Amino acid sequence: MSLGSCLCGDVAYEVSSPFLETHHCHCGFCRKEHGTPYASYGVAPSAGLRWLRGQDAIARYESSPGFQRAFCRRCGSILPGPGVAEIVFVPLGNLDGDPGVRPTMHIFTGSKAPWWEIRDGLSQHAAFPPGSDAPVHATRAPQDPPGRPRGSCLCGRVGFVVEADPVTARCCYCGRCRKGRAAAHASNQIVPALGLRFTRGEAELTSFKVPGARWFKQFFCRHCGSKLPNIDPERGIAIVPMGSFDDDPGIRPRAHIFVRDRAPWADIHDDLPQYLERPPEV
Repeated sequence: MSLGSCLCGDVAYEVSSPFLETHHCHCGFCRKEHGTPYASYGVAPSAGLRWLRGQDAIARYESSPGFQRAFCRRCGSILPGPGVAEIVFVPLGNLDGDPGVRPTMHIFTGSKAPWWEIRDGLSQHAAFPPGSDAPVHATRAPQDPPGRPRGSCLCGRVGFVVEADPVTARCCYCGRCRKGRAAAHASNQIVPALGLRFTRGEAELTSFKVPGARWFKQFFCRHCGSKLPNIDPERGIAIVPMGSFDDDPGIRPRAHIFVRDRAPWADIHDDLPQYLERPPEV
């Protein structure tokens, strides 16, 4: 039995069936939806999924023909969504506790983010793994002209451009980021607040601030659930989910933070600095 919930807690569910397969997906759809370099999913029979509360709080977006992605309307957390052949895709990042499984492969590595390296030794597949006959769909082409690094949401309603050089980039494993992104970690680029400009759709953004949190806010497109930048004028920075980029952002993650909260199925395989909480300069 695996229990899961969204960041705000409005939606909760349980999965009683064993996971048939687990993977890290690098497709452009998952990267934009989660705002991360990859999404980690467990595949289970649909009959094993039971919603405990909050079904009326779930929004859905059809990212490709016949494939709907679910997210919480209030906080934007990605939630289990139906697949094909009576299976459900469960994001491991918003499971509570250890699900007792570990990802066994990487899929859609042909769409991998240019700023992320795979180092764990798991098998890699350019698209779906062998034996799958599901169709492959291309992600939406960028709408803004090329130049400085561009970003957008899945549905294309929101677009932005980063016009300043980045300050840093980090992977965060805190419980809020895992729940909010429904992934192993958040990967965020930090840029000066005045260095990020929305080119369209800023009014389509919605946000959720964790009660009691000083800074933590999650911004997402209200239509498709994609994670999007948070411009924080008080601190003078913009926090950009790196999975939302259409282009190479020109920086790679430089540290892992809040690793004390790392999920048991999420391993670190590089030699970047690791901090139990915040890095000392923050």
